[in-house]
Amino acid sequence: MTMAEAIIALAAALAIGVASIFPALSQGKVGAAAMESIARQPEAAGDIRTAMILAMALLEALTIYGLLIAFMIIGKI
Repeated sequence: MTMAEAIIALAAALAIGVASIFPALSQGKVGAAAMESIARQPEAAGDIRTAMILAMALLEALTIYGLLIAFMIIGKI
């Protein structure tokens, strides 16, 4: 493996790592906030759950974009 290939591999690893850690932390925060909201106002659980699932899906899309970028970077090797 040449030096350029090693740097490209490191870039791909960093892309997927950064793209995974921050959405994961955000998903934890969204889940905790939703559970707290449901505990405070149980009658709104359906609306809160819907908003939470939508937010989780958007955060998961960020991780998938990071995976896509990592694949594109690896394609350069």
